[in-house]
Amino acid sequence: MTRKLAAEKVSAWYGPKKAIEDISLDFEEHATTAIIGPSGCGKSTLIRCLNRLHETVPKARVEGKVLLDDKDVYADDPVAVRRRVGMVFQKANPFPTMSVYDNVAAALRLNGVRDRGKLDKIVKRSLEQAALWDEVKDYLGKPGVSLSGGQQQRLCIARALAAEPEVLLMDEPCSALDPIATAKIEDLIFDLKKDYTVVIVTHNMQQAARVADTTAFMYLGHLIEVGGTRELFERPRETLTESYITGRFG
Repeated sequence: MTRKLAAEKVSAWYGPKKAIEDISLDFEEHATTAIIGPSGCGKSTLIRCLNRLHETVPKARVEGKVLLDDKDVYADDPVAVRRRVGMVFQKANPFPTMSVYDNVAAALRLNGVRDRGKLDKIVKRSLEQAALWDEVKDYLGKPGVSLSGGQQQRLCIARALAAEPEVLLMDEPCSALDPIATAKIEDLIFDLKKDYTVVIVTHNMQQAARVADTTAFMYLGHLIEVGGTRELFERPRETLTESYITGRFG
């Protein structure tokens, strides 16, 4: 398989506090990589380094390289990077004053797309890709925040997809959702990897086992082990990994 994205010796700080240290990890194209580990181990910090969101935090800094198609994203314009590497956050965050339609069209308009026909086409395609079109097609003018929690999260996924990214980062996208909404997002992740490279941070090991091709285990800011998901769960090489997945800590 071809790697789409890679972290090479990435370390990150919040002021004087080091959050992650020397992390090197490849993300395969058209595959889903899950990052697991206990709370506070640096999972979210790592993926925020992948699309340069980490540096938006005051006094935060990053060392190392993040390669997208073998080019360092830190040598590029951060806005261009975030266009190619989209992000979906833990808590659904539709723009509160905007309709369902305008939430999805927002990034396009920001990039200068004014043609209504083109906007209609991309909004429909993005909502279809997010498995939401059939549920909202008659309510496109309703506020995005009027949807259920699971629908709002899929709306945020549609909004990220409208910008036509190549990589989709998802930071615990199901942590606030009920089991039915979670199952819909998991089905969606499975479909999305046909067109995108997907990276998901999750505290739910069963979820990682269900959706990911590769799983990486982090602990206290370090990458402990990475491997094929089934192999990592059934035959972990590191004692620490085994202790975590068997529930001895976490």
